[in-house]
Amino acid sequence: MLEVDDPAAWFGTLWAARERGELACEDIVPAARTVLLRGVTGRPCWDDFTPGATTATTARRLDVPVHWDGPDRDAVARAWDAPPEDVLKRVEFTVAFCGFAPGFGYLTGLPERYRLPRLASPRTRVPAGSVALAGPYAGIYPRSSPGGWQLVGRTDLVLFDLDRDPPALLTPGTLVRFTDA
Repeated sequence: MLEVDDPAAWFGTLWAARERGELACEDIVPAARTVLLRGVTGRPCWDDFTPGATTATTARRLDVPVHWDGPDRDAVARAWDAPPEDVLKRVEFTVAFCGFAPGFGYLTGLPERYRLPRLASPRTRVPAGSVALAGPYAGIYPRSSPGGWQLVGRTDLVLFDLDRDPPALLTPGTLVRFTDA
């Protein structure tokens, strides 16, 4: 387990090193402040690897069409003094890590001035496909669940499907842009 300042950048560097055969890891799992490495059975994962500078990788890009009609859209617009869609469509987000629910990607890249707190009291049900904001993250709920993030819109994309390979549409390192549906 590595504690690092920028897990998304470390993930990209480690993934690229593994693809080049320089790192023998079966799993590379980023989180909010760490990256977990799990070695291939019988081989050390980290022993002979010296990370260099973060290298650019060819990341998968995904456009997410959004209906900008979330229940918190107007409150977010007032807080930002701008419609959420105008702000969010200008940002290229990166899936930094996944968690909370299968297929839920934590998207980084939101400028600091647009960071908003979680709701004081979470909702008991957030519809699948809800585009949400909390703190430094944006996210999309892959299925209906409780949640405390501010909802600004929704997408019709299926974010998690066990019949798809991989099942999650949002995986670490994926670049995400929101567009109008």
